[in-house]
Amino acid sequence: MSEKTLRVATDVGGTFTDLVAFETDIASGRSRIVTAKTDTTPPNFEAGVLNVLAKGGIDPAAVDFLAHGTTVVINALTERKGGKVGLVTTLGFRDSLEIARGNRPDFFNLYYEKPPVFVPRHLRRELPGRMTYKGIETEPLDLAPLAAIVADFKAEGVEAVAICFLHSYANPAHEQAAQAEIARLWPEVATVSSHQISREWREYERTSTAVMSAYVQPTAERYLKRLASGLGERGFGGSLYVMQSNCGVDTLDSVSRIPITMVESGPASGFWGAAELGKLIGEPNVLALDIGGTTAKCSLIEDGKVRIMTDYWIEKSRTSAGYPIMVPVVDLVEIGNGGGSIAWVDDFGKLHVGPQSAGAQPGPAAYGRGGTSATTTDANLWLGRINRDYFCGGAVTADMGAASLAMVELGTKLGVSADEAARGIIRIANNNMVNALKLVSLNRGFDPRDFSLVAFGGGGAMHAVALGCELGVRKVVIPAGASVFSAWGMMMSDLRRDYFVTHLADLGPGAAVEIEALFKEAEATALAQFASEGIAADKVSFLRYGKFRYQNQEHTTEVLIDGGAVSDARLGEIEAAFHEAYKREYTYRLDAPVELVGIHIVASAEVGKLTMEARPLSNAPAASALKGRRAVDYALEGVHQAAIYDGEKLLPGMQFVGPVIIEDPGTTVVIHPENRVSIDAYGNIHIEL
Repeated sequence: MSEKTLRVATDVGGTFTDLVAFETDIASGRSRIVTAKTDTTPPNFEAGVLNVLAKGGIDPAAVDFLAHGTTVVINALTERKGGKVGLVTTLGFRDSLEIARGNRPDFFNLYYEKPPVFVPRHLRRELPGRMTYKGIETEPLDLAPLAAIVADFKAEGVEAVAICFLHSYANPAHEQAAQAEIARLWPEVATVSSHQISREWREYERTSTAVMSAYVQPTAERYLKRLASGLGERGFGGSLYVMQSNCGVDTLDSVSRIPITMVESGPASGFWGAAELGKLIGEPNVLALDIGGTTAKCSLIEDGKVRIMTDYWIEKSRTSAGYPIMVPVVDLVEIGNGGGSIAWVDDFGKLHVGPQSAGAQPGPAAYGRGGTSATTTDANLWLGRINRDYFCGGAVTADMGAASLAMVELGTKLGVSADEAARGIIRIANNNMVNALKLVSLNRGFDPRDFSLVAFGGGGAMHAVALGCELGVRKVVIPAGASVFSAWGMMMSDLRRDYFVTHLADLGPGAAVEIEALFKEAEATALAQFASEGIAADKVSFLRYGKFRYQNQEHTTEVLIDGGAVSDARLGEIEAAFHEAYKREYTYRLDAPVELVGIHIVASAEVGKLTMEARPLSNAPAASALKGRRAVDYALEGVHQAAIYDGEKLLPGMQFVGPVIIEDPGTTVVIHPENRVSIDAYGNIHIEL
């Protein structure tokens, strides 16, 4: 019997839980790919993971590698289902969390109220002790009050403690001492210090991040333990990794200590997958779009690199300042427009789509689970874009009666027919998504015509061509297994950790030695952490970035510093790269001195990520995959008789021209009239606009 390896990725989304599995025969190199999709099961999300493994016929005991992405952290934050948190901070700074920033988005609202804090004032406590911004101790830390603070926290039912001291980004000694003392006094409580998450400055943002991580820690820890336990009971003995927001995976133990790094783990894996796919097919510049059941998310990938930022906020809107989380997160824009987004009419008779979603329960009206509101999925079904006889890959019988009632009711409110109402839903949903794509491209100085649009998720392929035409992109690519592509992206991820250090330095003579020493120190810290987990130094690679600004400015622009050690001879080259990056983002440059504000290193190690093998091109005619024809309403282009192709029968090398609908169990690809389509050697669908 030949030896096989089985690698699995699972992704818990707001509506569905996805699975991708690759079983490889080591002797022959041949792989078998399994995909599956089940409903997400809140609040017991681990049940959905176990369900999707069972649906895919995957025996956990046979799995060698499992990568997991989840929405449990972001859900705990947005639904306020975390633990009770106590905060310990520097004397005089207990109210930093509540003072926050002056960034009032609703500026002219005289009754504006700041978002409520996650830690009430009576649970925010102070300790004497002070560091300077250079990390020099000016007042020793006094731990004497900590015993009384811990006793009060116990009496109040606190479940996790966050620690954030002034200037601990420069010297974390006080935070480390306080954390050790709390562990001695109260070993059972979960604790997190701000320096464990980020060494960047900005007091409010660091405090908020530490509090958020402590808030979700009990929930995340319980969830990850239940997941590990459920897998273990079924015989799983392989390596378990968790997807992070920085497009890398990390160990279960590491993520359990700082769960806030999972805040956008699902979207990150999809965008990393898009970057890897772009390299594979010779399209390094990609606009990536992920449309799921609840939201649509997009990100820009330039030269094969996913942009990572630490200026991340949740619940930020036109009427709320939101909450900052200073962790490395893929640079994305997310809107409430997915397959389950509900269409509604406001008091002025205007049609809207989202952000409210029907979710998995009750779901769109056509699911037949009691949903009565028309959704984007119902509109696609009504217009013939989705096959009513092959709904959800044949797994669900479309309730056209319920869909009809929902669409007619919406049309009546608008004073139009059900057909016009459905077209309106599609057009408004597309417009919302185009605006989101412009935010990550045009608004940041990038021309969409220089990019290809890679669309995935259950709904990505239905809207991608219309969006691509509006933006003027070069082509649209629908990946093989698009509906579970985020899970596929986890298979392509390395073990990754990001390290940030704040340090001010003018780019003048002698600065190179100082900057190089910073990088060396951070890299040594990373290597020590990897070594403690049994990962040798020769398996770890580094990317170096610098955060620069013009003197007297407030914020920074990040620049990649490649090409080896930083030397005085290279400072001019680094400064020129900053000027170029700054001008592209802000449309101008200044004749002013440039200074370094901090460094960012990416430390990564391969954990056996997947490599894709090209298949030979087939001579079989595309007609061999033809299922039939049906009338399809393209909203703007009218009704056309479209050729219907079976996505599972399409082979590399096949070519055809729209109007076409491609159906596979996970998604439907809507190809507009005169679009040219080809299938590449990896099974991806290329659509020339």
